[in-house]
Amino acid sequence: MIREALLYEKMRGNAVQCHLCAHRCKINPSKRGICGVRENREGTLYTLVYGMIIAENVDPIEKKPLFHVHPGSRSFSIATVGCNFRCIFCQNHDISQMPRKSGKIIGREASPETIVERAVHSNSKTIAYTYTEPTIFFEFAYDISRIAHEKNIKNVFVTNGFMTEEAIVKISPCLDAANVDLKSFSDEFYKKYCGARLQPVLDSLKKMKEVGIWVEITTLVIPTLNDSDEELQNIAQFIQSLGVETPWHISRFHPQYEMTNLSPTPVATLHKAAQFGKQAGLKYVYTGNVPGDEMESTFCSHCGNLLIDRYGFYINKFNLDKSKCPRCGTPLDGVFG
Repeated sequence: MIREALLYEKMRGNAVQCHLCAHRCKINPSKRGICGVRENREGTLYTLVYGMIIAENVDPIEKKPLFHVHPGSRSFSIATVGCNFRCIFCQNHDISQMPRKSGKIIGREASPETIVERAVHSNSKTIAYTYTEPTIFFEFAYDISRIAHEKNIKNVFVTNGFMTEEAIVKISPCLDAANVDLKSFSDEFYKKYCGARLQPVLDSLKKMKEVGIWVEITTLVIPTLNDSDEELQNIAQFIQSLGVETPWHISRFHPQYEMTNLSPTPVATLHKAAQFGKQAGLKYVYTGNVPGDEMESTFCSHCGNLLIDRYGFYINKFNLDKSKCPRCGTPLDGVFG
């Protein structure tokens, strides 16, 4: 199921340049890009993961996390191997880093039509391209997304945001929402711990908002690395510049992969970050990886009325009049029925 890639250009000497993610890899013949899943074969760039599913589940949409996209609904969630980042704290490193570390491309074959059929059968309102980085299986996601829209199923990316403007524009007619990791507000952090850069992520967030994709942002707060008051305030201010309706998910770090030397994030740090978000004027600020915390729930941005009561990924109670606060009538921002 290997396919010719989208968004690349041919260069001299049978080299190619990929224009899918912000690395914009120049790839010589018989070589692969940084993601490990796009290969130059005699001057033509191919995706090696088209239709190769490594993970497939029906998740609550809250697990993405997307709290303002059909809350309480199912999301048919898929991934292939590979990633264009090398985060040393990745929770799915076994599949995201497989092509980079071993060169292996594995998975179960499935066509775009089959994925949409399974989503329909599972009564999912969305298809989520998640677990690894959806940008690296863009061609597969793109084909699925167009068929899904024909079946009235929405499409969501859970992404590091390190994509090009060309990729965003290409998929925007069928991409309804995205949860974007804003891992830090430090370029040094991105270079040292992720093998990437900050500015392309900021540019992607601005472009997504510009073309009408619903955006929610997640920051995994890691003790001593991205938890200073200044950095958290800078993130909050940047999100405010995108629009105060943009939800911010502030998640608790737990040691994993190659970062086991640090302790879990104190819950007080998450609450401090949330306060910075509120001070910046953000309407919706959430804590993550702290089941039972009050800040998992959604409150009316105008009167403070409890609208959606959550525990972890699950909803205990809806208190909505369609998508409005029943007390004051203020609409809840997001993507609804």
